[in-house]
Amino acid sequence: MRKDFLVFGSPLIGEEEIKEVVDSLRSGWIGTGPKVAKFEKMFREYKGVPFAVALNSCTAALHLSLLAIGLKPGDEVITTTMTFCASVNAIIHAKATPVFVDCQRDTMNVDPREIEKNITHKTRAILPVHFAGRPCDMDAIMDIAKKHKLKVIEDCAHAIEAEYKGNKTGTFGDLACFSFYVTKNIITGEGGMVITLHEEYADTIKVLGLHGMSRDAWKRFSDDGYKHYQVVYPGFKYNMMDLQASIGIHQLKKVQANWKKRKAIWSAYNKAFKDMPVETPAPVEGNTKHAFHLYTILVDKEKTGISRDAFLDAMTLENIGVGVHYRSILTHPYYQQTFKLNPEDYPNSYYIGERTVSLPFSAKLTDKDVNDVIEAVRRVLGKG
Repeated sequence: MRKDFLVFGSPLIGEEEIKEVVDSLRSGWIGTGPKVAKFEKMFREYKGVPFAVALNSCTAALHLSLLAIGLKPGDEVITTTMTFCASVNAIIHAKATPVFVDCQRDTMNVDPREIEKNITHKTRAILPVHFAGRPCDMDAIMDIAKKHKLKVIEDCAHAIEAEYKGNKTGTFGDLACFSFYVTKNIITGEGGMVITLHEEYADTIKVLGLHGMSRDAWKRFSDDGYKHYQVVYPGFKYNMMDLQASIGIHQLKKVQANWKKRKAIWSAYNKAFKDMPVETPAPVEGNTKHAFHLYTILVDKEKTGISRDAFLDAMTLENIGVGVHYRSILTHPYYQQTFKLNPEDYPNSYYIGERTVSLPFSAKLTDKDVNDVIEAVRRVLGKG
C-alpha cells in the first residue's frame, strides 16, 4: 500500500505557471486584463476559430451560450443523461426545458438516434457532451441539427484536444464551451472558455459576462485613458481574472506534451486490466483523436464480487483517490422529481452511472503512481 495518499486529478503545475502568477501579483493587474486577452488569443489560434471569450467557469460558458442563441421560456434543449449537472443546470438557468436522452453503452456519448426521436416543435438546440474526451458522432448530430434547423452547443469540458475526422471539437456547432477546472486537461483553477465562428455570439457573451457593460473592465483602466461604459443588459459576473489566465497561458503551451503522457497511462491501464473482470473504455474510434481526460472502469458486482461503492471505499483505504464520473442525471432527486425521470427509459446511462469509477489519470502521475494504482485495483479485486 502507498504511504501517502494519491490525490485524484491533481494537476501538473510547473515553474512557468508559478512565475507568471507572481508576475501578475507584482504588476497589480490581478483582475480581467491583458493576460486574459492573451489567453483568449492563444486559444483562438489553438482551435483555429476567430472568436474566444474567457469566463470564470464552463458552467458560465454554457449558460451564456444558451442565452446568446435567444432561448425563450418553454424552448427545449436536448442533452444526455450521462453528464455533469452543469450541462443541465445551464439549460434551466436559461429558462429553457432540458430534454434528456440516453447515451451509447460503449462510448458513453449521446446516442444520435435518441436525439432524433425526442425532437418536437419546441426543440431549439442540441447540447452534446464529448464524454471523457471522446468526440461525439458529430456528423450524425450536425445532420440532425441541419435537418431540423437547430442550434448546437458543444460541451467540450472533457475534450480540449479531441478531434473528429480531422476537425477539432468545438468547431462543429454554433458555440462550444471548455473547462479549465483543476482536474481538467488544461487548468486555471477555475475557468472556462466559449469559442464560436459567429461574431455576434462572441459580442453578446462578452457583454453578458461582465455585468452587461458595453466595454471590458480592463479597457476602462488601461493606459489609453479612462473610457466610460454603459450597462446595456442586466448581466452576470462571469469574467476570468488575469491570475487564472496566467496559469492557462503556460498550460496551453504544454497541452500536447501532457496529452502524450496521459495517452501512455491510458495504454498502461488497458494492458494491466485486460484480464480483469471490469469493463474498460471502448477503443478509440478511427479518424478521431481522444482527449484522454478520464479513464473509467465499470465495476459490476455480479462480475467482480464487489459493488462499485465498496470498490471506491477499498481504493481509498489503499491510499488511492478515485472518482465517479458520473452517476446518471436521472438518479439525482431534483431532476428525477422535476422531470419525472424513469431509469428504465435510460438503461445505458443508468447502467454506467451505477458502476463507473474514474481512476487517477493526470499528466502529473509518475510511473510509480501508475503502478500503485494498478496494483491497488488488482488487490481490491482479488487479483493481486
